[in-house]
Amino acid sequence: MMSEKTQLVLLSHYNRLMNERLYAATAKMPEALQRENRGAFFGSVIGTLNHILIGDILWLKRFARHPSGYRTLEPVLAMGDPTSLREIRFVDWAELQAARDRMDQMIVDWCAEVREEDLARPLAYRDFAGRPHCKNLGGLALHLFLHQIHHRGQVTTLLSQAGIDFGDTDLPELLPEEGPALGRGAATAEGDSGLA
Repeated sequence: MMSEKTQLVLLSHYNRLMNERLYAATAKMPEALQRENRGAFFGSVIGTLNHILIGDILWLKRFARHPSGYRTLEPVLAMGDPTSLREIRFVDWAELQAARDRMDQMIVDWCAEVREEDLARPLAYRDFAGRPHCKNLGGLALHLFLHQIHHRGQVTTLLSQAGIDFGDTDLPELLPEEGPALGRGAATAEGDSGLA
Protein backbone atom coordinates (compact mmCIF):
# COMPACT_ATOMS: atom_id res chain seq x y z
CA MET A 1 0.00 0.00 0.00
CA MET A 2 1.29 3.46 -0.90
CA SER A 3 2.07 5.89 1.88
CA GLU A 4 0.29 9.23 1.88
CA LYS A 5 3.51 11.00 0.85
CA THR A 6 4.06 8.55 -2.02
CA GLN A 7 0.51 9.22 -3.21
CA LEU A 8 1.11 12.98 -3.13
CA VAL A 9 4.36 12.62 -5.07
CA LEU A 10 2.50 10.56 -7.68
CA LEU A 11 -0.30 13.14 -7.84
CA SER A 12 2.21 15.96 -8.26
CA HIS A 13 3.72 14.28 -11.33
CA TYR A 14 0.26 13.44 -12.69
CA ASN A 15 -0.82 17.03 -12.09
CA ARG A 16 2.16 18.43 -13.99
CA LEU A 17 1.65 16.02 -16.91
CA MET A 18 -2.07 16.85 -17.20
CA ASN A 19 -1.37 20.58 -17.07
CA GLU A 20 1.28 20.25 -19.80
CA ARG A 21 -1.26 18.42 -21.96
CA LEU A 22 -4.01 20.89 -21.11
CA TYR A 23 -1.91 23.88 -22.10
CA ALA A 24 -0.74 22.16 -25.29
CA ALA A 25 -4.35 21.43 -26.25
CA THR A 26 -5.52 24.93 -25.32
CA ALA A 27 -2.78 26.46 -27.50
CA LYS A 28 -4.63 24.95 -30.50
CA MET A 29 -7.71 27.03 -29.68
CA PRO A 30 -8.00 30.47 -31.28
CA GLU A 31 -7.12 33.21 -28.79
CA ALA A 32 -10.53 34.86 -29.10
CA LEU A 33 -12.21 31.56 -28.19
CA GLN A 34 -9.86 31.11 -25.20
CA ARG A 35 -11.10 34.45 -23.82
CA GLU A 36 -14.78 34.07 -24.71
CA ASN A 37 -17.21 33.52 -21.83
CA ARG A 38 -18.41 29.98 -22.47
CA GLY A 39 -20.54 29.61 -19.33
CA ALA A 40 -17.98 27.75 -17.19
CA PHE A 41 -17.75 28.52 -13.45
CA PHE A 42 -15.06 31.07 -14.26
CA GLY A 43 -16.39 32.04 -17.68
CA SER A 44 -13.69 31.41 -20.23
CA VAL A 45 -10.81 28.99 -20.68
CA ILE A 46 -8.40 31.79 -19.68
CA GLY A 47 -10.56 32.64 -16.67
CA THR A 48 -10.61 29.01 -15.56
CA LEU A 49 -6.86 28.51 -16.04
CA ASN A 50 -6.20 31.67 -14.03
CA HIS A 51 -8.56 30.47 -11.29
CA ILE A 52 -6.67 27.18 -11.00
CA LEU A 53 -3.43 29.14 -10.65
CA ILE A 54 -4.95 31.51 -8.07
CA GLY A 55 -6.16 28.51 -6.05
CA ASP A 56 -2.67 27.02 -6.12
CA ILE A 57 -1.11 30.29 -4.98
CA LEU A 58 -3.56 30.55 -2.06
CA TRP A 59 -2.99 26.97 -0.90
CA LEU A 60 0.77 26.96 -1.34
CA LYS A 61 1.02 30.22 0.65
CA ARG A 62 -0.91 28.48 3.44
CA PHE A 63 1.26 25.35 3.22
CA ALA A 64 4.39 27.54 3.34
CA ARG A 65 3.27 28.75 6.78
CA HIS A 66 2.91 25.19 8.18
CA PRO A 67 4.98 24.74 11.36
CA SER A 68 7.26 22.29 9.51
CA GLY A 69 8.50 25.06 7.20
CA TYR A 70 9.24 24.26 3.55
CA ARG A 71 12.19 25.68 1.65
CA THR A 72 10.58 24.74 -1.67
CA LEU A 73 7.59 27.01 -0.98
CA GLU A 74 9.56 30.15 -0.13
CA PRO A 75 9.09 31.60 -3.67
CA VAL A 76 5.28 31.57 -3.34
CA LEU A 77 5.48 33.85 -0.29
CA ALA A 78 6.98 36.55 -2.52
CA MET A 79 4.00 36.39 -4.90
CA GLY A 80 1.29 38.97 -4.46
CA ASP A 81 -1.80 37.81 -2.60
CA PRO A 82 -4.75 37.11 -4.91
CA THR A 83 -7.40 39.83 -4.78
CA SER A 84 -10.25 37.57 -5.93
CA LEU A 85 -10.93 33.96 -6.87
CA ARG A 86 -11.81 35.38 -10.30
CA GLU A 87 -8.58 37.37 -10.62
CA ILE A 88 -7.09 37.25 -14.09
CA ARG A 89 -3.45 37.40 -13.13
CA PHE A 90 -2.13 36.58 -16.58
CA VAL A 91 -3.83 37.60 -19.83
CA ASP A 92 -0.79 36.90 -21.99
CA TRP A 93 -0.73 33.20 -22.96
CA ALA A 94 3.07 32.78 -22.73
CA GLU A 95 3.16 34.40 -19.27
CA LEU A 96 0.28 32.22 -18.05
CA GLN A 97 1.95 29.07 -19.34
CA ALA A 98 5.30 30.01 -17.77
CA ALA A 99 3.57 30.69 -14.43
CA ARG A 100 1.80 27.31 -14.65
CA ASP A 101 5.10 25.54 -15.35
CA ARG A 102 6.77 27.24 -12.36
CA MET A 103 3.83 26.42 -10.10
CA ASP A 104 3.76 22.78 -11.14
CA GLN A 105 7.49 22.41 -10.50
CA MET A 106 7.04 24.01 -7.08
CA ILE A 107 4.27 21.51 -6.28
CA VAL A 108 6.46 18.59 -7.39
CA ASP A 109 9.36 19.89 -5.30
CA TRP A 110 7.15 20.46 -2.24
CA CYS A 111 5.67 16.95 -2.42
CA ALA A 112 9.21 15.58 -2.54
CA GLU A 113 10.19 17.72 0.48
CA VAL A 114 7.15 17.10 2.72
CA ARG A 115 7.58 14.40 5.35
CA GLU A 116 5.02 11.70 6.09
CA GLU A 117 4.67 12.90 9.67
CA ASP A 118 3.95 16.47 8.45
CA LEU A 119 0.85 15.27 6.64
CA ALA A 120 -0.75 14.17 9.90
CA ARG A 121 -0.19 17.57 11.52
CA PRO A 122 -2.85 20.28 11.34
CA LEU A 123 -2.53 23.54 9.48
CA ALA A 124 -4.16 26.68 10.88
CA TYR A 125 -5.24 29.10 8.17
CA ARG A 126 -7.94 31.55 7.11
CA ASP A 127 -10.06 30.93 4.05
CA PHE A 128 -10.56 33.58 1.38
CA ALA A 129 -13.51 35.00 3.33
CA GLY A 130 -11.31 35.35 6.44
CA ARG A 131 -12.84 32.48 8.43
CA PRO A 132 -10.33 30.57 10.61
CA HIS A 133 -9.75 26.83 10.15
CA CYS A 134 -7.38 24.19 11.49
CA LYS A 135 -7.31 21.06 9.33
CA ASN A 136 -5.15 18.07 8.50
CA LEU A 137 -2.34 19.00 6.08
CA GLY A 138 -2.60 15.73 4.15
CA GLY A 139 -6.28 16.27 3.46
CA LEU A 140 -5.66 19.85 2.39
CA ALA A 141 -2.86 18.75 0.06
CA LEU A 142 -5.27 16.25 -1.51
CA HIS A 143 -7.74 19.10 -2.00
CA LEU A 144 -5.08 21.05 -3.93
CA PHE A 145 -5.04 18.30 -6.55
CA LEU A 146 -8.79 17.65 -6.56
CA HIS A 147 -9.45 21.36 -7.11
CA GLN A 148 -7.23 21.30 -10.20
CA ILE A 149 -8.84 18.11 -11.50
CA HIS A 150 -12.31 19.60 -11.12
CA HIS A 151 -11.52 22.74 -13.09
CA ARG A 152 -9.35 20.96 -15.69
CA GLY A 153 -12.46 18.91 -16.41
CA GLN A 154 -14.32 22.11 -17.20
CA VAL A 155 -11.56 23.24 -19.55
CA THR A 156 -11.47 19.87 -21.33
CA THR A 157 -15.22 20.19 -21.89
CA LEU A 158 -14.72 23.63 -23.44
CA LEU A 159 -11.93 22.22 -25.59
CA SER A 160 -14.16 19.35 -26.71
CA GLN A 161 -16.92 21.80 -27.61
CA ALA A 162 -14.36 23.60 -29.79
CA GLY A 163 -13.45 20.34 -31.54
CA ILE A 164 -10.13 19.86 -29.72
CA ASP A 165 -9.46 16.36 -28.37
CA PHE A 166 -7.59 16.50 -25.05
CA GLY A 167 -6.71 12.81 -25.03
CA ASP A 168 -6.23 10.47 -22.08
CA THR A 169 -6.39 11.60 -18.47
CA ASP A 170 -5.74 8.23 -16.84
CA LEU A 171 -3.50 7.97 -13.78
CA PRO A 172 -2.47 4.31 -14.45
CA GLU A 173 -0.16 5.60 -17.17
CA LEU A 174 2.14 6.82 -14.38
CA LEU A 175 1.86 3.76 -12.15
CA PRO A 176 4.82 1.36 -12.36
CA GLU A 177 4.25 -2.26 -13.29
CA GLU A 178 4.45 -4.45 -10.20
CA GLY A 179 4.50 -7.90 -11.71
CA PRO A 180 4.29 -9.76 -14.97
CA ALA A 181 1.62 -8.55 -17.35
CA LEU A 182 -1.09 -10.99 -18.29
CA GLY A 183 -0.17 -12.98 -21.37
CA ARG A 184 -2.19 -13.27 -24.54
CA GLY A 185 -5.36 -15.18 -23.93
CA ALA A 186 -5.11 -14.96 -20.14
CA ALA A 187 -8.12 -13.94 -18.08
CA THR A 188 -8.39 -10.22 -17.42
CA ALA A 189 -10.52 -8.09 -15.19
CA GLU A 190 -13.99 -7.68 -16.67
CA GLY A 191 -14.10 -4.80 -19.10
CA ASP A 192 -10.35 -4.12 -18.73
CA SER A 193 -9.37 -1.98 -21.70
CA GLY A 194 -6.09 -0.93 -20.13
CA LEU A 195 -7.30 2.68 -19.94
CA ALA A 196 -9.99 3.33 -17.35
